[in-house]
Parts: sequence; C-alpha cells; structure tokens
Amino acid sequence: MDHTANLEERLAHLIRTTEDLSDVVARHGAEIDRLTRRVEMLLQREAEREADGLTPADPDQKPPHW
Repeated sequence: MDHTANLEERLAHLIRTTEDLSDVVARHGAEIDRLTRRVEMLLQREAEREADGLTPADPDQKPPHW
C-alpha cells in the first residue's frame, strides 16, 4: 500500500470516528436537555409544596408506627 492510500484510509477512519462522536454528543445534548427540564419541574413542584405550607418529611425521622 502506498503512502497516499494509507493516508486516505486513515482519513476515512477519522471522518467516521468524528461522525460517530458527533452523534454521541447530539444524543448527550438531548439527554441533558431532557434531564434539565425534569429537574426544573421537580424544583417548581417543591417550591409549590413549600408555598402551600407542606414541608418535606425528615428522612431521619422514624414513621409513627416504629
């Protein structure tokens, strides 16, 4: 295999790897956006609970039947 063919083959592999990584980054970006929306929704829900006077249960407190 001559030098040019070797470079072309390596370039093809690099292009494929770049495209694969681009797809991964796009999927991760979509997942981060989805998770960010869910966290915002949970924060909003907790803020509404606090505004309604509901306090979160103390995780160290044992239930009354203990």
